[in-house]
Amino acid sequence: MDTYEIIAQGVGIVAMSLNIISYQLKKQKSIIAMQFFGAALFTVNMFMIGAIVGGFLNAVGAVRALVYVNKQKFKADRFIWVLGFGVLYFVAYGLTFLVFDKEPTAVNLIIEFLPIIGMFATGIGFYLKDAKSVRRAGLVSSPSWLIYNIFNFAIGGIICEILALISIITAMRRLDRKKEE
Repeated sequence: MDTYEIIAQGVGIVAMSLNIISYQLKKQKSIIAMQFFGAALFTVNMFMIGAIVGGFLNAVGAVRALVYVNKQKFKADRFIWVLGFGVLYFVAYGLTFLVFDKEPTAVNLIIEFLPIIGMFATGIGFYLKDAKSVRRAGLVSSPSWLIYNIFNFAIGGIICEILALISIITAMRRLDRKKEE
């Protein structure tokens, strides 16, 4: 690995740390705020390693986090936000093949679509009213991103999604189960 690749992977590892920590926070707003910083750094990481759709989706994810952290100000309790961000996910998907010349093979079409599934799940988790919903959405989002990151050799992303799944399950047992009992 050359210096550029090491820096790119390092940025991903810092982003990963922020996302992992986020699931252990008690309040939805805190989780989302922490994930804003993780998404911003993952945007840089993904573009640096050439994972175009991942870069675009993380940029949209950072904006999405800002909107949902300021739900009252942006009236983000409306489902139109979920749909609007969804349109941006599909635009990023299309740009990947139409502008950035990703070859539209069957494998590429599927792999590049997986993080869109993850983004929709997370968006719905942010839209809903509690931290428990964010964690549940992560159980859909993380596996989708994990596969995408493996195909793009995004070390920080791979570790992030494995640890995110562990963190989500731990937090669900620690925080969500206690509320149910």
